Amino acid sequence: MITAAQVKELRERSGAGMMDAKNALVEAEGDMDKAMEVLRQKGLATAAKKSGRTAAEGQVCAALSPDAQQGVVVEVNCETDFVAKGDPFTELAQQLTEQALTDGADGLESLLAKPATTAPSGSVRDFITEKIVQIKENMSLRRLSHYSVSGTGSVAKYIHTGGKIGVLTEFGYTNAATKGHDAFVQLSKDICMQIASFGAEFVTMDEIPADVIAEETRIEMGKEDLQNKPENIRENIVKGRVQKQLAQKVLLEQPFVKDPSLTVKDYLATVSKTTGDTLSVSRFTRYTLGEGIEKEVTDFAAEVMAQLR
Repeated sequence: MITAAQVKELRERSGAGMMDAKNALVEAEGDMDKAMEVLRQKGLATAAKKSGRTAAEGQVCAALSPDAQQGVVVEVNCETDFVAKGDPFTELAQQLTEQALTDGADGLESLLAKPATTAPSGSVRDFITEKIVQIKENMSLRRLSHYSVSGTGSVAKYIHTGGKIGVLTEFGYTNAATKGHDAFVQLSKDICMQIASFGAEFVTMDEIPADVIAEETRIEMGKEDLQNKPENIRENIVKGRVQKQLAQKVLLEQPFVKDPSLTVKDYLATVSKTTGDTLSVSRFTRYTLGEGIEKEVTDFAAEVMAQLR
């Protein structure tokens, strides 16, 4: 006979509903481990049914190691904003972010295959599958970017609008004491906010690939307003236009978000003088929630009803 205590124990271990736990115990003839296996097998089938559904909501999260020598930014997706704002999904996103910080250096697929640190058994991929069954929505750890700094330098993070945008930035300097300098601490926050607000594709102009410059030049050369101008004049105009357009994609060339009279490069130079060090931005990653995913349009009532499926 299956007791209430057994059902309670299985529910606590698995997160399954009462009837699912009871039925699994009946099928397993009271064996707790076998019941867990039954639930997992059924969960895989349920998760497979949900896996085709669009998951474009969720959260972008970031975390740093205590010494700021390592950092990670991840995107964890679900189907509805209703679920994205709930405690179970928020907890899942944080758990995945924490494990990505410690185990994500080799990339997403490697992380998904590793043992989940927040579950008694199974991989990170298995852990997500179990949460799909519990939360009743398709979910995924979509992407991650992991930074690790050797020597001097540190990583900073910024999350904007409740997890809609996340930024991870690596800074370089020569004096280890610079990390604790008030001016540098403020700069690291400001630069991350700059990237979140304006976006950027490159740190410096030198990073722009030649084919990108060539394509922008080709487009500008073909514009109608330049066709009647002499070749040398047209080339000079195009060069100026391309330079201006590409500068918008370059972090250090952008107007500083807090003082547009300065470029980010100017601000970096000012803080370098204040700290007595040479500061640099080594790299950055900016994630916008759901970018590149064709999102299904639903209303709030539909989102609530989705929880009953």
